[in-house]
Amino acid sequence: MSDSMSLGDALKMYLNQSRIKYSIQSLQIEDHWEKLMGPTISKYTDKIEIRKGTLFIYTTVAPLKNELVFQKDLIVQRINESMGEEMVKEVVIV
Repeated sequence: MSDSMSLGDALKMYLNQSRIKYSIQSLQIEDHWEKLMGPTISKYTDKIEIRKGTLFIYTTVAPLKNELVFQKDLIVQRINESMGEEMVKEVVIV
């Protein structure tokens, strides 16, 4: 008998081993960003990306940068809860 793997499991395994995983995670987080952080923060966030468990949040608004620095732990908690897995370990405000 041979072990069979579902297409979904095979795809998950492939994504976990590929760089595409981070792009997909970034898109998932972007989809939830306004719901997680509110419309004001979402509006002034220029870009969000995740690389190897680190979430990079880009904004040119200085007061928002300060606010986000104080909310790093909350951001990690909200995103991980929303995604149902520990995607984010650290947040960097750029």
